[in-house]
Amino acid sequence: MAKCKRNRNRTKRSFTVKEPKANRNYKDTVFRMLFSDRKNLLSLYNAVNQTDYRNPEELEIVTLENAIYMGMKNDLAFIMDTNLYLYEHQSTYNPNMPLRDLFYICSEYQKLVDKKSLFSSTLQKIPAPNFIEFYNGSMGIADCTELRLSSAFEHLSGEPKLELVVTVFNVNEGHNAELMQHCSMLKEYAQYVAKVRHYAAYMQLNQAVERAVNECIREGILTEFLIRNRSEVINMSIFEYDKELEEKKLRKAEFEAGREIGHEAGLAEGKNQAAFETAKRMLALKEFTSEKIAAISGLSLDEVKKLQE
Repeated sequence: MAKCKRNRNRTKRSFTVKEPKANRNYKDTVFRMLFSDRKNLLSLYNAVNQTDYRNPEELEIVTLENAIYMGMKNDLAFIMDTNLYLYEHQSTYNPNMPLRDLFYICSEYQKLVDKKSLFSSTLQKIPAPNFIEFYNGSMGIADCTELRLSSAFEHLSGEPKLELVVTVFNVNEGHNAELMQHCSMLKEYAQYVAKVRHYAAYMQLNQAVERAVNECIREGILTEFLIRNRSEVINMSIFEYDKELEEKKLRKAEFEAGREIGHEAGLAEGKNQAAFETAKRMLALKEFTSEKIAAISGLSLDEVKKLQE
């Protein structure tokens, strides 16, 4: 497994988070469902951080149920060893994860310092953030890479005044062998996803998922989890794979547009189309102001209002 620097502060502190009301206008994922189990999450944490904690209750879950972006919420957030960890799963390559995590971490910190004065002379302590993405898309990437917020800054000169680094682990079958060895649930999850993709290549998606689930149960892969959550896993897997295919089509359309009208103009057209799609999906959720939609999608406020009409 690729080595990445991590904050290993062991001083115990207590942080509390005000529980938000759950928002169910999103599609959950198999990854999040699997690792919402504290025992599985602790195993994943130990594998990533090369630790050997045994008590799942030491994990303080602080996932914000209302932190929704494009119909998908942040996957897992928890405090361990006074550090705050944001774990995200992605089935398609997403260079914008640092910006998304910036939104999420701001929401987390707002909850942590709720009702505390930020104008006092006392320094308000907050847990150090750690950002991890578990990627299992079909595009080949290295076992361990980094995404930086500063890559998105236009005309950056000198060192960035704001930085956020997301460590990306490739968790496809055959990658990160050491990580998989220390977290059997992650290894079995990768095997399940590989089976779905293999069968979906030559049969209907619903049939492919059904076959993958049945085969995994017979072979002892996520057996207890799949038996207990069979129907939910099947529905989630179909949604996830459909979403992955749609995003591939969008990227292909962007590429074709770029090839037809020139590299620079084509990329601009593709990004503009993606911005409109983003705005349309956010409008459909009916949870964002026009100003927020404009800020996130990159469209002008007038363009957003025309879409509303």
